[in-house]
Amino acid sequence: MSEYRSLTQTEIDVLENNVCWAEDWQRVMVAEGFKPYNFHRVMFYGDIRLGEFNKQVEVTKGFFKHSGINDTTLRNVSVGNDCLIEKVGNYINNYTIGNDCYISNICTLETTDDATYGEGSVISVLNEMGDGNVTIFRALNSQVASFMVKHANDKSLKKALHQMIEDELRVSRPERGFIGNNVKIINAKDITNTVIKGYCEISGASRLSECTVMSSMDAPVFIGTGVICENSIICDGCSINNSVKMQDCFVGEACQITNGFTAEASLFFANSFMANGEACAAFCGPFSASHHKSSLLIGGEFSFYNAGSNTNFSNHAYKMGPMHFGTLERGTKTASGSYILMPATIGAFSVCFGKLMHHPDTRNLPFSYLMAYGDDCYLVPGRNITTVGLYRDIKKWPKRDKRSKQSKKSIINFDWLSPFTVGEIMEGIKILKALREASGDNVSTYNFHEYVINASSLRKGLKYYDIALRIYMGAVLKRAKKEGFVRPVSRVGEGRWVDLSGLLMPESEEKRIVDDIKSGAIDNIQQLLDRFSEINDNYSNYRWAWSYQMILDYYGLEEITPADAEQIREDYIRARRAWIAEIRKDAEKEFQMGDVDQDVYEDFLSKLDHEIDYEN
Repeated sequence: MSEYRSLTQTEIDVLENNVCWAEDWQRVMVAEGFKPYNFHRVMFYGDIRLGEFNKQVEVTKGFFKHSGINDTTLRNVSVGNDCLIEKVGNYINNYTIGNDCYISNICTLETTDDATYGEGSVISVLNEMGDGNVTIFRALNSQVASFMVKHANDKSLKKALHQMIEDELRVSRPERGFIGNNVKIINAKDITNTVIKGYCEISGASRLSECTVMSSMDAPVFIGTGVICENSIICDGCSINNSVKMQDCFVGEACQITNGFTAEASLFFANSFMANGEACAAFCGPFSASHHKSSLLIGGEFSFYNAGSNTNFSNHAYKMGPMHFGTLERGTKTASGSYILMPATIGAFSVCFGKLMHHPDTRNLPFSYLMAYGDDCYLVPGRNITTVGLYRDIKKWPKRDKRSKQSKKSIINFDWLSPFTVGEIMEGIKILKALREASGDNVSTYNFHEYVINASSLRKGLKYYDIALRIYMGAVLKRAKKEGFVRPVSRVGEGRWVDLSGLLMPESEEKRIVDDIKSGAIDNIQQLLDRFSEINDNYSNYRWAWSYQMILDYYGLEEITPADAEQIREDYIRARRAWIAEIRKDAEKEFQMGDVDQDVYEDFLSKLDHEIDYEN
């Protein structure tokens, strides 16, 4: 609404007859088509702007009431067209309200001096007692947050990033709180210094203070009963419900936080699900999940991860049934910088987290199980490569991305075999071969740091890792042939790769970003976000540069001839069939344990039978 007029005397008379009152009627400005008939028992203080009130508002399914304002006190408030505002127990103060909103039975809606709307706070993740390492603001995504944490000790970089964020906030922070179009706020108590974007529904919340809610028509946000949210940002498509308590947090796109979960100084990114438990100083990357009351996520970095209960040793390693939520695909980083490999199986086993934390080298045995028999910890290298659980994860994760196309801020690469994971596999092969060479073949066990690897497990680990390598090389070569099969034109992509919380990228590109920020070549947040997107767009080119050299090294070639390509393809097919055969054995084992219904088992085997369709 851009143009307003003063009230006529007739309109003032109607309002006063409806028990409305104004501190100064001259400061109440209205839209040209304003009609005063649907205002009752309203008190106006300060500068007021009112739109047109002509439509019916659906307050619940099938129940419509006429737009208007009833039983409300307003001070310095702008209200758009066709809103229904009623039963405000205290007041609405210093707010801009959009069109077609429904606000009913709330206590207070207010903007005070020096409001931040949850932006600009510096929190400490991974180390709850340490210095702040992440600044939360509405444009934050998992890559920027991970980048901040990873380089928190680089003072000049940290200063430059902080300045970029300050510049962003200086131009984007509103003068007062506002509510977007088509927002519904009912049965809520206090909402203070909070920006609420369009199509959000808040029902029964206890308190929102210093928050930004990034809702949209394509990805609306729901905030439900008993929620207390302070100094936090909630992104598109989220659901925060059932007495959640949250302070100093960032909640990314399409996350669900529910059932009394409490969180402090934590980050939750795309598609994470949190219920019942707690989080403190946690970095929960894409597809992190926690379901149990006894789970505390503290001082760790998680991604594609499902936290088991501390009391029932829940098994997330493999399951065929529909309730399986997945395994730890990329590793879980602890506060000490080490990596937990995989959840352990149930039964007589438990997970040896304590010992593992002391040895970051164990991250180079990916897709492994870590289990305990009494006082001994056993490593089973590469075991998860051939489980039903991993197979299901590969298929399901892309389907479980609930974000709308317009709200995908965090970048997620779903490749289970990539230069990042395959690079770790190659390091794992070196470790296992070195152990075998040092102790020989005629031993029953091998010692790796404080862990025991059975000889049979070591042999199988080498076998599983080699299967994964051949599957990867064949798949990459197949894609390259479809794109013309030319030798890489750039060496960008060679060398070590990193996982920046969903973005798989060459380490050299990460270093280039660091240098560009320090030099001023990247001087604002949008340029940083664009750089991450550019890297992701070039993923296939970078992957080909890395993979081409890897294939040459693996097969001892100078170049890949048509005959070599055919050999690689044949190796790929054999490896893939061996992989499927191992997964089939894992499924049969689970079925024989009586954990799976016959129809589920047969349906799964049918899917495995169709894997041959993807060979060419």
